[in-house]
Amino acid sequence: MQKQIAIELKQMVDVVCQRFSHKDRAMNYSAETFEIQEIIPTSDHTAIVKFIKQPTHKIGIAFFYYIPNGMSKGWKYFFPTDSHIAGMRALEYIKFEIERNNYKHNF
Repeated sequence: MQKQIAIELKQMVDVVCQRFSHKDRAMNYSAETFEIQEIIPTSDHTAIVKFIKQPTHKIGIAFFYYIPNGMSKGWKYFFPTDSHIAGMRALEYIKFEIERNNYKHNF
């Protein structure tokens, strides 16, 4: 991960941590606050962030992904459900098949 992208990631993680630490935010039934436990880069443009929720000490994870250009440039995130993860497992296979198909069109 390039240094500037890593710096921007840390800044966005801090913003998300603050957003989710509002005790009166919607669906925050336990009045939890978030603390960053760990930022785990998973590629040049993706990271998984582990948050510790206080006072429950439960861990939550968010998936961060970087869009390198265009109107949506920058870090985005979501808190994946089991359903999101199951669906994403198929992406690698489908992408493989697309690349396999597209290769012949280079000649």
